[in-house]
Amino acid sequence: MKRAAALLALSALTACSMDPHYVRPTPAVPQSWPAGHAYLRQTEAALPSVSYRDIFRDPRLQAIIEQALVNNQDLRVALANIESARALYRVQRATILPEVDASAGVTTRRGTSQGNGATGGTGSGETGSGNARRTTSYELQAGTTAWEIDLFGRLRSLSRSAFNQYLATDAAARATRLTLVADVADAWLTLAADRSLLLIAEDTANSAQTTVRLTQLRLDGGVAPRTDLRQAQTVLATAQADRARQMTLVAQDMNALQLLVGAPVAETLLPAAIEDADGNLAELPAGLDSTILLRRPDVVEAEYQLRAANARIGAARAAFFPRISLTAIAGLASTALSGLFTGGAFSWTVAPSASLPIFDGGANAGNLAYARAQRDVYVATYQRAIQTAFREASDALARRGTIQAEMQADQLNVTAAQDTLNLESARYREGVDPYLNTLDAQRTFYAARQTVVNVRLTKAQNLVDLYRTLGGDQLVEALPPKSTPSRP
Repeated sequence: MKRAAALLALSALTACSMDPHYVRPTPAVPQSWPAGHAYLRQTEAALPSVSYRDIFRDPRLQAIIEQALVNNQDLRVALANIESARALYRVQRATILPEVDASAGVTTRRGTSQGNGATGGTGSGETGSGNARRTTSYELQAGTTAWEIDLFGRLRSLSRSAFNQYLATDAAARATRLTLVADVADAWLTLAADRSLLLIAEDTANSAQTTVRLTQLRLDGGVAPRTDLRQAQTVLATAQADRARQMTLVAQDMNALQLLVGAPVAETLLPAAIEDADGNLAELPAGLDSTILLRRPDVVEAEYQLRAANARIGAARAAFFPRISLTAIAGLASTALSGLFTGGAFSWTVAPSASLPIFDGGANAGNLAYARAQRDVYVATYQRAIQTAFREASDALARRGTIQAEMQADQLNVTAAQDTLNLESARYREGVDPYLNTLDAQRTFYAARQTVVNVRLTKAQNLVDLYRTLGGDQLVEALPPKSTPSRP
C-alpha cells in the first residue's frame, strides 16, 4: 500500500508544465478600415457570421457549390490531412500513459539426470523414464516497461504541440473550403461574362454582315466607293475573330468549373449571361472592425502554429531535467497448470530508473534556442498573416466603394455610343458623312458593350473577394463534422 501511494503521488506531479505563458500578439494593423471616398462608410461594429447561401443566392450556383464540396479533390486532401494530424496527436498523447502488456507462455524441457540410481521425477509437471527427465512450466505476466513519469511536463508539452498542429491543420482545411467556394463562384461568374461577350460578338457579326451586304449593293450601284466596303468588312472580321475567341473561352471556362466541381455540371445550372447571374448576389455588411480578420482560417492556422511552437519551448526546457522511468512486472509461474493461480506462484518486480543529462555537447541548449527562434518565426508569420488579410480586405472594400459609379458611367457610355451609331448611320445613308464616321461609331459601341460586361463581372467578383477575404462562413466554422479529440 505504501508503494502504491508513492506511485500515485509521483503521478500527480505530472501536471507540471514549462511552457512559456502564451499571449496572443497584438495585431499590427489599424483598429478600423481606412476612411475616404474609396471606402464605404462604417455602419456596423463587426461582421456577423454568414453562410455562402446568404451571399450567393442563385439556387443554381448553390447547387454547384454543394456538388464541389462533395467531389473536389483538393478538399478531400485537406480532410485527409486533418485525419493524419488527428492520428499523430493521439500517438503523441499516448506517451503520457503507461503501456501495459500481458504475456503467457509454456516451456517444456527435457534432460538427463546425473548421478547413480536416478529415475524420472515424480510430481506435477514432471514425467520421465530411466535417466530422461521432462519438465513443463507455465508463466503469465503483465506489466509496463520504461514508462516515463512526466514530472517536468516534457511529454505534455509535446502533446500540446501536436494538438495545436492538429487544430492548425483543421484551420488549413477550412481555408481550402473557403477558397473552393469562392473559386467556384468566380468560375461560374466568369463563364457568365464570357457567354455575354460571345452574344455581343455574334450580334455585332450579324449586324456587320448586314452592313457589308448593303454596302456591296451600294458599291454595285455606283453609290459607294470600294473603301466603304473594305471598312465595313473590317468590323465584320473583328467580330468574327472575337466570336471564335469567345467560343474558346467559354469552353475553357466549362473545363475549369468542372475541375473545381470534380464532376460534370448540368447545363441547367449554368448562367446564360452575366446579366442572368450578377443580380442574385447579395451585399455584405459594410461597417467592419478589423479584428474580424482574426476569424480568417489562414490567420487561425498561423495562431495555432504559434501555439504549437510555444509548447515545443516547454518540451525543450524540460529536457534539461531528469527523466524518471518505471518498469513494473507482475506474474505467475508454476510447473503445474493447476497451481498457476496459487499464492506461492505470484511474483512481482518494480524497477524505477532516472537519467540526468550531465554533458550533451550543448544539444539541449541548442534545441531550446531553436525552439525559441521558431516561436519568433511563427510570431512574425502570424503578424504577416493578419497584415495580409487587412490589405486584401481593404483592397476589396476600396473597389466596392467605387465600382457602382464606374458601372453607371460605363452604362451611360453605351447609351451615348448607341445613339451616336444610329445618327451616323442615318447621316451616311443620306450622304452627309463618309462611312468612316459610321465605322468609328460601330467600333465605339462594340467596345462600350464589352466594357459594361467586364465591369459587371468585376462588380460581382468583388463580392466574392469580400466573402473570401473576410472569411466568415458559418459552414466553415462547422468543419470538420467529426468529433475532435479532447485537449491534452
